[in-house]
Amino acid sequence: MSILITTATSAQAYKLKNKLNNPDILLGDFSDLPDFMVKSMGLLKLPNPASVSYQHEMLTLCLDNGIDTVYVLTGQELELLRESALLFKEYNIDILDGQIEI
Repeated sequence: MSILITTATSAQAYKLKNKLNNPDILLGDFSDLPDFMVKSMGLLKLPNPASVSYQHEMLTLCLDNGIDTVYVLTGQELELLRESALLFKEYNIDILDGQIEI
């Protein structure tokens, strides 16, 4: 299983990635990412938290990519995902505040 760290375009994401030191870490961001970053660096394009179906889109993304832990680095995303924590827990996916880990 894999770990997802959000806000891939931030230094915090890379700091957390280095701290966790796990080979199965994926980075993703909902902001516009250049194609070369997505293709060459393997970054995931995440759903926009402004979407009304954000939680379900994130759950689908996690299930499709074998993600069992999500470290969230922005308050808006964290708030929305925590609202659906029970749903994610049903699929054995943990939602964690990445700011605490840094």
